[in-house]
This record gives sequence, structure tokens and C-alpha cells, in this order.
Amino acid sequence: MTRCLGYSSSVSDTNHNDRTHGLRVALDDLLYKPDVLTPPDRPHCFAYYITIHNDGEEVITICGRKWVVTEANGDVTAVEGDGVVGETPTLGPGETFSYHSFHVIRSSHARVEGSYLGVTEGGEPAVVAIPTFDLVLPEPEGLDFA
Repeated sequence: MTRCLGYSSSVSDTNHNDRTHGLRVALDDLLYKPDVLTPPDRPHCFAYYITIHNDGEEVITICGRKWVVTEANGDVTAVEGDGVVGETPTLGPGETFSYHSFHVIRSSHARVEGSYLGVTEGGEPAVVAIPTFDLVLPEPEGLDFA
């Protein structure tokens, strides 16, 4: 059984292709959620749906993640920690792990990027990039400036 003890959340995010060990990440859906109660200083909520695929030949445990959210006003929020939504999923060859979560932002748009950090059964680090995506407030309906 692979354990995440001793994995480093500071693993360099360079050379993803050499260190993925067959992991691949897909953004399945992204939704603006205007009716979600949010903090007053970050009023815009976006739900995202992600699937992590193990296209490799090794069992890999996802030990942590790092997200970087850069807002239009220049504010940068980095979120990193152990596991994924409270779990440390172990993916055999051909297996996937799907989940959803959210980001809240204060400006009208932001760019999101990051990576998942894992470890193979043999103890080798696996790092895979999360596809970069943009959080963009929809245009208000009913406004016609023509």
C-alpha cells in the first residue's frame, strides 16, 4: 500500500511530462453559481468538476494539490494541501477519480492553474498539471447597449 508520508508539496512543478507517470487531468465542467452564499469580499462562486485519469501502468496515490488563482485585479491566492477534497485516492492503471469543488473570487474574472502531487507504489513522485481555466462572470441578461 502506497503511503503519502514524506511526500513533498514543494515538488517542483517543472517537467510535468517527465513526471506524470501516466496521470492526466480533465476539467469536465465549470459553472458560475450566483445563488451560493459567499463571503462579502469574494462574492463570485464557480463550481468546477475534475477527473483525474491514470493512463499509466503503475498504481498512483494522489497525496496533495496546489491551486493558484490569479484575479484580474492582480490578487493571487495559492491553495495547497494534503489530499483532494479530504481524500487520498489511489488509482490503478485505467482508473479515474472524479470530484467537484469551487473557487470564490472578488473580481470579474480570474485564471486558475495548478497541479496534483502523487506517489507511485515504488515511491517515485508523480506531478501532473491541472489544465488552466478561466473564471469569467457572465454578462448580465437584459442589457442592450446597441
